Amino acid sequence: MNAVWTAARAAIRRRKLQTFVIFLVVLLSTTTVVVSLALLDAVSAPFDRAFAQQRGAHAVAAFDPARVTDAQLAAARNGVSASTGPFGQVVLESKSSGPGPWADGPMTVVGRADPGGEVDRLDLWRGRWPSAPGEIVLNDVPQTEAFDLGIIDERMTVTAGGRTFTVVGWAYSMSGSADAWVTPAQMAELKPTGTQMLYRFTGDVTTRAAVDQRVAGVTTGLPGGALIAAQPYLVIKERAAAEPATYLPFLATFGLLGLLVAVIIVGNVVSGAVVSGFRHIGVLKAIGFTPRQVVAVYLTMVTVPALVAAALGTMLGAAAARPLLASTFQGLGFGDVGVRLWIWIVALSGVPLLVLLAAMLPAQRAHRLSAAEAISAGSAPRRGRALRVQRNLTGTRLPRSISLGLGMPFARPGRTALTMASLLLGVVTVTFATGLSGSLIRVAEVDDLSGGDIGVRAEPFGRAPSTRTDTEVERLLRGVPGAERVAVAVGREVTVLGDNEPILVNFSRGDTAAMGYEAQLLEGRWLTGPGEVVAPSQLLNERGLHLGDRLTLELDGVRSEVTVVGETVRGLPGPEGLFAQWRTFPDAEPGDFFYQVQVTDGTSIDAYVAATQAADPGLYAWNNTGDNEFTLVVTGFSTVLGLLLATVAALGVLNTVALNVQDRRRDLGMLKSIGMTPRQVVTMTVTSMAALGVVAGLIGLPLGVLAHRFVVPLAAEAAKLRLPDYVLQVWSPGTILLMVLSGVLIAVLGAWLPARRAARLTIASVLHNE
Repeated sequence: MNAVWTAARAAIRRRKLQTFVIFLVVLLSTTTVVVSLALLDAVSAPFDRAFAQQRGAHAVAAFDPARVTDAQLAAARNGVSASTGPFGQVVLESKSSGPGPWADGPMTVVGRADPGGEVDRLDLWRGRWPSAPGEIVLNDVPQTEAFDLGIIDERMTVTAGGRTFTVVGWAYSMSGSADAWVTPAQMAELKPTGTQMLYRFTGDVTTRAAVDQRVAGVTTGLPGGALIAAQPYLVIKERAAAEPATYLPFLATFGLLGLLVAVIIVGNVVSGAVVSGFRHIGVLKAIGFTPRQVVAVYLTMVTVPALVAAALGTMLGAAAARPLLASTFQGLGFGDVGVRLWIWIVALSGVPLLVLLAAMLPAQRAHRLSAAEAISAGSAPRRGRALRVQRNLTGTRLPRSISLGLGMPFARPGRTALTMASLLLGVVTVTFATGLSGSLIRVAEVDDLSGGDIGVRAEPFGRAPSTRTDTEVERLLRGVPGAERVAVAVGREVTVLGDNEPILVNFSRGDTAAMGYEAQLLEGRWLTGPGEVVAPSQLLNERGLHLGDRLTLELDGVRSEVTVVGETVRGLPGPEGLFAQWRTFPDAEPGDFFYQVQVTDGTSIDAYVAATQAADPGLYAWNNTGDNEFTLVVTGFSTVLGLLLATVAALGVLNTVALNVQDRRRDLGMLKSIGMTPRQVVTMTVTSMAALGVVAGLIGLPLGVLAHRFVVPLAAEAAKLRLPDYVLQVWSPGTILLMVLSGVLIAVLGAWLPARRAARLTIASVLHNE
């Protein structure tokens, strides 16, 4: 074994280029694989762990107490493994006092004696549970640091239903079962309008249809109309997984491409090392190495740099994934979301094992050769297809250096096929990354073309708010030089009958439609009356709504029916909600109004912002045209990974050309002795790879386009978005030509350095080696 290690270590030192190529490609592949696996795991794992720990409810059901009694609900157990309830439930309009994250609006309050139970065990992370009238616990994710910094006031009170409650604690429900909790006695005084039951079911609950079926089973036998609404836990799970699931298709594609490139290049490196080292193999066998020991030498030569690269790549991938996961899951109550142990094990063992398997097949060739065959094969001149092709090309009037170069790939068809495959994947990667960036730019353009260049609110930080009415503020904004359009909106959380969660409705007036929201309609039309709403596609997908659906909204105790008449790509900046016709709110405060301004071409946004705040210091205006963070992150990832994989493909070409030069030293010496110049040597060598680049470009282009057209809609579906068709139409004739030429560029860049080295070989040095 010592002899194997000694020979392998010497081979690693001697073959520095091949060792570096293996190291780099495995490093890149491992990094992307770790990030992809971490995101894939994060799509469900953090939620599932927290959900299991809190014994989350598979369904949060609300019943009509006028139609069903508590005894009947307690007796309904069909398909139920555990339940908690019944609890009284009521929806109250709330307003909070003191700094904190609590948003004013409808609040679902439940009467509950304690935070425990068989289902939906609440995490009481601050304060205590209410024990007397006038006390309340609010539902929010754990954020103890916000209390320490004074961002949340310990003495906070909430006014709801005409009563003032003192906040005595903060709890978190993974099931989203309520916005706040009071004692059962307090709930009786509030006159509950619903009865809540929390269920965990037996059997399959992996889909919404399965959960709906379990809910239907448990309500069988109850009076008709008893069930008001039932929210499956998958609604919350999908919302938590939406952002990492959006990143996943992009990174998984790059990770898969990286692994394929790694397998191909490792196979090419080992195959080339075996072919170019025939004489070395013969010497090893002649001095007593067994066939297995010879194979072990070549596998060790590959495994050592692969293990080092896998270790570094795993650490780099974990470091890159952690901030992405932290920003994605921040504030969702899942605790520390990091890279789990199984991902480290898979990366540290799986990637090197894959490299080892890729090296196994070409290494077996060294096993079969006898010492005499290996030594004679290493010194014998080579003839065959390349010479025949070169002779046939002599009649084409091509320069001799080019005709010789076009024939070179046929000398080693196996090596050429592996090089072609790595070039092909390089072109696919570049094409996919280019299409992805183009689509994200189109999405960003949709955002830029809709909504205001400037956002304005009458709630400046550290200063008194504006004393103007909303109409006076609108008039001021229209009067500032450069204003072209102005829109006003008031957002309200509105209760939807049949749904546990309220929905945001943006009541708007002014130039909202003309600001581009109407122009980005995917289906339907813009609203024309008070009974109509328009919704962004993300909201429709999250709520399972469709065009033409009718919703019953309840606001300030008044119920109204509205119809979804249009679907837009995006909504207002910030939390996206329904667009509805303007209505007046007598209790609205200055900070409730959101103004958007579009300026004329050539107007400085910063100058308009300054002029607005100078006209009324009580207004806070800002530039609303900032870059989209998701677009920047994904574009940055795709550009970097695309360039790295293209570089790795170029290194694969470099390795191939270096091996070809090593194999053809005798031929190069002969050609130089009859007058071939160094420039012709470079031309011949580069041409041999450029021809492969052309073929790889022609084949890789459609494959990259197909990957782009498959992955981008997949990511949009994960984000609950529906994209217009033109977002995928990013391929102009110029772009297509560049993608084809990218294969040639990768090939030429990879071939240039070894071609220059071949050009510097002297006839004397070649003949001396022979």
